[in-house]
Amino acid sequence: MFNVALALSAWERGNLVIKKKSNNDVPTTLDRLEAKLKENGIAVIARVDHAAAAAKVDMELRPTQVLFFGNPKLGTPLMQGSQVVGLELPMRVLAWEDEEGQTWVTYYSPQTIATTHNVGDRVNVINMLTVALDSLTDFAVASA
Repeated sequence: MFNVALALSAWERGNLVIKKKSNNDVPTTLDRLEAKLKENGIAVIARVDHAAAAAKVDMELRPTQVLFFGNPKLGTPLMQGSQVVGLELPMRVLAWEDEEGQTWVTYYSPQTIATTHNVGDRVNVINMLTVALDSLTDFAVASA
């Protein structure tokens, strides 16, 4: 799976995006994720509220926020394989509300990042990131 061409089509990359339904609204979902990250000693880098930014220019956008976070012990080995992985780091999770008012979390799977940047040989790190992101986001989307 990891030894494929660097340039993925939109379809291929889209199939490697993880999407989970949340039982909470956007702010609560990311509050829960942020708390769990901090509890686990993972640095929270930034939180971007796209809806608030849209409102500043008199535009509307349903609740949409991104949380950026990282652990250099996991990200650095990927960047040692290809510094261009830095485009994907720190990791990020998007929480957003759809047309029906349902909140979702979405993020690129670590396998997507590895495939895109040809660092699939870092299997242990990719597996650790996959397990961590799955667990962290499962907590975030669970009922508060």
